[in-house]
Amino acid sequence: MSFKTGSKQNRRRRGSFLFGVINAILTLVVLAMLVIGGLVAFGAQRFYADGPKSEQSSFVVERGASLAGVAQKLENAGLIADRLTFQLAAMVQRKQSAIRAGEYNISPNASMADILKEITQGRPISYSLTIPEGFTSWQVVEKINATPNLIGKIVDIPPEGSLLPDTYSFERGDERQKLLDQMSAAMSSQLAQIWAGRAPDLPISSPGELVTLASIVEKETGVADERPMVAGVFINRLNRGMRLQSDPTIIYGITEGKATLSRGLRRSEIDAKTPYNTYQIDGLPVGPIANPGIDALQAVARPAKTDALYFVADGSGGHAFANSYAEHQRNVAAWRKVEREQAKAAQLQAQKDAQTASEAKSGQ
Repeated sequence: MSFKTGSKQNRRRRGSFLFGVINAILTLVVLAMLVIGGLVAFGAQRFYADGPKSEQSSFVVERGASLAGVAQKLENAGLIADRLTFQLAAMVQRKQSAIRAGEYNISPNASMADILKEITQGRPISYSLTIPEGFTSWQVVEKINATPNLIGKIVDIPPEGSLLPDTYSFERGDERQKLLDQMSAAMSSQLAQIWAGRAPDLPISSPGELVTLASIVEKETGVADERPMVAGVFINRLNRGMRLQSDPTIIYGITEGKATLSRGLRRSEIDAKTPYNTYQIDGLPVGPIANPGIDALQAVARPAKTDALYFVADGSGGHAFANSYAEHQRNVAAWRKVEREQAKAAQLQAQKDAQTASEAKSGQ
């Protein structure tokens, strides 16, 4: 065999070996691609398939939760069957940083794709809290602190009259102080607008005084249509230098807005000179006695045009208004009669209830 012939054979062997290696590599690549493709297809099928939970559910994403933590929690809740598939899909879609804290509604049999979309693009469940008109700041704080799904605790009571009664929305995990700050900002905004649109020549020199008188109007009547009329009476009395003589101002001086007075006022309380007792002081009390709503604020800013100087309960939930003291006394007499009739009816009902209870007990 010649040297030239041997070299050709060696080259053929090396070429065959190299071809074999390349062929093996290509085969492995194809196989890997087939495996990866199969795994991707399998993962995609699982990702988009119906979820294991057949009933409506809610799911909470805590603040600062990681993708792995969310996936684990979803799996523990029975909402997904494979946390790793969920994590990989979220990373492939680059949504791991788009997950928002909050509480979400999860539909029955929601897929992992549905859930990921919900917690990254959906709106968390919204709750609402209604603060009634006339609540004191202490009552507002008590109500917020007792409201579930919020975090933190309010310790300091904000100034009386600084919060706007309304219905406020919040999400699970929101801070209580944040909600209180919204109420304060809402009052500041509304008060500025109402003060700017007030009637001319009111005997009120500042927005703070408007809030103070509005708080008295708010506590005097729960009938919305009466507020401008009640405000008109108080404006007339201020213009004439008459004392307001409002019972709720005495009550606030007694309770400091932290309780209700479940009895009538005593003569000693009416006669006591306190910074809030408008039977004993001229003009307005030192500050608001509650947080008035928009209607009461507007009623004081634009009171009814009236000659009335007095009002008293009429027994129907509203009030009877009078231009003169003599007329007012007749209205008071009518109210006293209603009070006696109501007391008598309540006594008769109590007796009837007691008799019914006694008969029921004896029949056992």
